[in-house]
Amino acid sequence: MQPEILDLQNITKSFTESKIPAVNNISFTLQQGDILALLGPSGCGKTTLLRIIGGFEYPQTGEIKIADRKVCCPMTWIPPEKRDIGIVFQDYALFPHLTVAQNVGFGLKLDKHQTKKRVADVLNLVRLETLEQRYPYELSGGQQQRVALARALAPQPKLMLLDEPLCNLDIQVRLQLREEIRDILKRAGTSAIFITHDQEEALAIADVVGVMRQGHLEQIGTPEEVYSHPASRFVAEFVTQANFLPARRQGNIWQTEIGDFEIDSKRDRDTGEIMIRQEDLILNPDTNAKVKITKRRFLGREYRYCLETASGREIHARTMTDTVLPEGISVKISIVDNAVKVFSE
Repeated sequence: MQPEILDLQNITKSFTESKIPAVNNISFTLQQGDILALLGPSGCGKTTLLRIIGGFEYPQTGEIKIADRKVCCPMTWIPPEKRDIGIVFQDYALFPHLTVAQNVGFGLKLDKHQTKKRVADVLNLVRLETLEQRYPYELSGGQQQRVALARALAPQPKLMLLDEPLCNLDIQVRLQLREEIRDILKRAGTSAIFITHDQEEALAIADVVGVMRQGHLEQIGTPEEVYSHPASRFVAEFVTQANFLPARRQGNIWQTEIGDFEIDSKRDRDTGEIMIRQEDLILNPDTNAKVKITKRRFLGREYRYCLETASGREIHARTMTDTVLPEGISVKISIVDNAVKVFSE
């Protein structure tokens, strides 16, 4: 196992204008070389937590270690410039009057020859070695973001902090650049924390995903763990965009209006909600069924169906394009094996 690059213990931060802590008793560790995506809706505290790690906010309680060095505790406070971190902002924060090479080399405490070599190395890492003499206004948004990433990597920080770095880019550039950012960080061997509210982005980039809600860390784990085994209804709804249906238990059978499902649940209550991911619903035409297709949307690689149950509840299903069902027909629903999870009310 790799050594820990970051250790947070019981971090809490409150602002005077709010009764609810922006960050509430958060603890976790990050291994050397891993990328952590902090995921959550706007206002959940993820940017405040990033600023605390970076040294731009002071928590009321807690302790932070970066590379086994205490940078924050009741008796210690290390300022941002001495924490050995790199930061990439949403707006790139490039100097418009400096060339790409000058932006990347800005702040490096090396002699002229060493600075030139280090700038060349990181520009090669981000594949911008032919653009070193251009100015920021001569670059695309994606190129400007790679310059910002190169500048943050140039001092060889132990930890990178990226605050929604892709939010100002169009969708095609985002899709390409998120893969490039992961590849660049992995080639550099740099650990990173990546802030996003985009579920797909977090799952694609990160080795570890932390889901935040109202200042709490609801769940932290691998992308597969968080997606397949959500720890709470909020995580299930936010990350997987699943369907939820009221259910009543009879033994191991949970009864719903679309069918009965056997679930090995340790919960004591006899009522709850079952979670079914959209891609786990199997649709078969059946004139006697009580579920109808009201809408079908083509999404390129798949179809998304809007379904109406007998009670008028709306649920959704996603299928590959080899399954084409017309709007208005009734369908019988079945579920992929072991794909149903129950949450107590």
